[in-house]
Amino acid sequence: MAYPTTTQEYRLTKIGSYNSLSLVQTEIPKLRANEVLVKVHAVSLQYRDLNVAKGEYGIKLPDNLVPCSDMSGEVLAIGADVKDWKKGDRVCANFATDHIYGDLDARIQATSLGAQAQGVLTQYRAFPAHSLVAIPEHLSFEEASTLPCAALTAYNGLHGPVPIKAGDYVLVLGTGGVSMFGLQFAVAAGATVIGTSSSDDKLKISSKLGAKHVINYKTTPNWDEEVKKIVFFPNALPWRSNTNGVGVDHVLEVGGAGTLPRSINAARMGGHLHIIGYVSTDIANTDVVLPVIVKAVTLRGIQIGSVAQFKDMNRLITANPSVTRPLVDTVFPFDKAIEAYAYLESQKHVGKVVIKVAM
Repeated sequence: MAYPTTTQEYRLTKIGSYNSLSLVQTEIPKLRANEVLVKVHAVSLQYRDLNVAKGEYGIKLPDNLVPCSDMSGEVLAIGADVKDWKKGDRVCANFATDHIYGDLDARIQATSLGAQAQGVLTQYRAFPAHSLVAIPEHLSFEEASTLPCAALTAYNGLHGPVPIKAGDYVLVLGTGGVSMFGLQFAVAAGATVIGTSSSDDKLKISSKLGAKHVINYKTTPNWDEEVKKIVFFPNALPWRSNTNGVGVDHVLEVGGAGTLPRSINAARMGGHLHIIGYVSTDIANTDVVLPVIVKAVTLRGIQIGSVAQFKDMNRLITANPSVTRPLVDTVFPFDKAIEAYAYLESQKHVGKVVIKVAM
């Protein structure tokens, strides 16, 4: 059976703006023995993709970069040595293709799609067989395309060295992709979720997804103090007060310097902050050393996750389909990729922005 020899793909011909995205036709390289040729069905966008296009990501990028890291698709062909995949299998590729399990190192990091390595905003692409993960059967391609970065980042944060458990309090900042997945995974684990946003309409969506408490940080600028009013343990453990003001067990921290001091204040003593993003434009006191020591909190930087974690996450999603279904805000056609970037930049979305590649 003949397979495609060319692909239509977007390339960043000039770094500085996503408006420099150009659709070009290129040849598909000959498939290596350990590779799998995948027809890309959908690609989801990340805040990282905006940073890369604008030249704000802080690394040297490959020339004529194919952007984006998150995709879903179907297997078209396999290399001679591939045993685990067959034509027609529905798959996602891991964010860093060589991050199979355990910790990152510089070599693994260099395989990160859409920045360090060429990305996935293309019709067809070959991937190392070891980088692929099967898509949960109940998810569409558009939904599955949101898993490799946003979902896995949230999962790694909340199910890392100190995993959440039933009864924990989890603070989720904002309503972007990572935050919404964090909300859903926390609900699936039996935790109580507190969500924040500057939009009451977006907070209604958070509540619908299972957040027990929501705070508008525009109308309540001291949202960290409001969080501490919520967390109450009537039968407190020895390290927890019998009154309000305790703080949450986990924080999904996506704001960065603009929100980190308040996130530390909102955490309980000995709590855990999972540092994921830097989307906040607020100016804050970034001297957090003393508060970290005084509260004995743990700050852990999260850089997506491994193939092994991806598989574990998919088991969670499959076991809890009603509460973990990916929240897709808008799907754009392949020829409207620039419009998709613009919509992501507008921050009007809740959940994920997706580009449908295959027709």
